[in-house]
Amino acid sequence: MIKKYFFLFVLFWIGWETASAARIVDCTIATKGTKECNPYTQRMIRIKEIKYDLNRNKLIVTKTLPSPEQKSHTRIITIDEMAEKYVKIEDSLRFKGTRRVHLSDLFQPEEEYKVEQNISQENKQETTQNTAEKEESSLKYGEYTVIQGDTLGDIAKKFEFTLQELSGLNGLGDKDAIKVGQKLQMPLSQNMIDIIVSGEYRIQAGDTLISIANKFNLSPKELSRFNNIKTTAALKTGKILQLPFPYIVAQLEAKQKKEAAVKAKEKREKTLREFGKNRLRVTATAYTSHASQTDKSPFIAAWGNRIGPGMKIIAVSRDLLARYGLNYGSKVKVGGLSGFYTVGDKMNKRFRKRIDIYMGVDKRRALQWGRRSVILHW
Repeated sequence: MIKKYFFLFVLFWIGWETASAARIVDCTIATKGTKECNPYTQRMIRIKEIKYDLNRNKLIVTKTLPSPEQKSHTRIITIDEMAEKYVKIEDSLRFKGTRRVHLSDLFQPEEEYKVEQNISQENKQETTQNTAEKEESSLKYGEYTVIQGDTLGDIAKKFEFTLQELSGLNGLGDKDAIKVGQKLQMPLSQNMIDIIVSGEYRIQAGDTLISIANKFNLSPKELSRFNNIKTTAALKTGKILQLPFPYIVAQLEAKQKKEAAVKAKEKREKTLREFGKNRLRVTATAYTSHASQTDKSPFIAAWGNRIGPGMKIIAVSRDLLARYGLNYGSKVKVGGLSGFYTVGDKMNKRFRKRIDIYMGVDKRRALQWGRRSVILHW
């Protein structure tokens, strides 16, 4: 009897194991409703090792699969279960209302955000103030001494500042005057101020034409042309370069213009001295070849000679011919006019110490000349 019950128990146990094995399917063919699956297929269970052919002259690799008893099945987790466990869903920003939401609102309460925002703003202001103080303390200030003829506007142009910047830097008002010898602060080093004032730079080791030009905001071509050197020329340490600052160029141009005017005046005076010893102040007017200013034959002069535009001739009063020694064809120099003029016409008998300058048919030029007092040389 006991053997009979034992035999029935064995049959029941074998049936239960067979049914359980039948319920667990392979993971490769698991469907949506499957809760567990067997990661080891029947084919994989049969294969225990893989050996490569010995005749292929390669390393022999033996692979032994894990025993199915170690992990007979794997539990399957659905997408919904994974979303509930691992994914955190936040409310959409579209339903927050019209209030502008900062990204940090998603991670901290609004009150904490405001407090931190105020603290960060204060830190930012303190950082900006400290940076400004450091920059101001590190900025080097030099002094410029006012000289004769200086104005605040001229000094500002010289150092490429605006009048307001220079006045504000030195605490001056719009109507405040500056005095000779007064010290003005400049946000530049003293060495830079001295170089700008003198317009000269002593070449140092490692300097190039481009580096010097960039240091003073100049063009390398202008710097080379101003010093009459080539742009590729080697610079010798200790040599002095003239810097073409705008105010220095303006001073040189004014000086050259003044020198040219002095030379022209000296040349004119020399020409007059060499031309003749006679000089007389006369009244000079102008006339043209029009019947209203002469007679019915405007191109025929008093001596019967023909005149025309482009000729440099004058008509003289008759007292200059009889008393002062001028004659027809005499060469004269009229003060204020270039070149020499020829006596080629006579004026009416009623005029005294007077000349009429012929200007062809240009009425406008004659009117612009008008009536002047000039020195006549012959």
